[in-house]
Amino acid sequence: MTDTPEFSRMIDLRSIGDAPVELTASEVERAALARRFGLVAIDRLEARVELVPDGDAVEASGTLDAAIVQSCAVSGNDLPVTIHEPFTVRFVPMSDAPAAFDEEIELEEDELDEVEFKGTAFDLGEAVAQSLVLAIDPFAVGPDADEARRRHGLMEEGAAGPLAEALKGLRLD
Repeated sequence: MTDTPEFSRMIDLRSIGDAPVELTASEVERAALARRFGLVAIDRLEARVELVPDGDAVEASGTLDAAIVQSCAVSGNDLPVTIHEPFTVRFVPMSDAPAAFDEEIELEEDELDEVEFKGTAFDLGEAVAQSLVLAIDPFAVGPDADEARRRHGLMEEGAAGPLAEALKGLRLD
């Protein structure tokens, strides 16, 4: 395994301007990311990101757009999915202090994910790739999921899931 991520786009703090940064993954990068994330394919991965310096840190916010093919969680069949996801990440200089991993940290909804970097550059491409994997529904099902459940005896005819089963016992006939 290499130290360089599949979709690396290093941004030097000294080169940040006012214009948004646009990233597009190549075919080779998309194929490597698909392998890493356990997807059938990534047909498109693009992002448009505004970079706002804040002292030594940088706030990156934008939108990623992707077209992926993942496996249906029930049938295993190919399931094409389009993702349009806003994201925000804060790049912060790596601290010299040793990290304390014995304490769990809870982030509030409005708190940003922080990514540490060394030197004067951070990897915006890897942040986009990680935002993509977080946007993927690992339990996505396709239109043939119910049929696959019935075929394998995982669903009774007419039942719509655990709630239907629980409610069936409550009927007053």
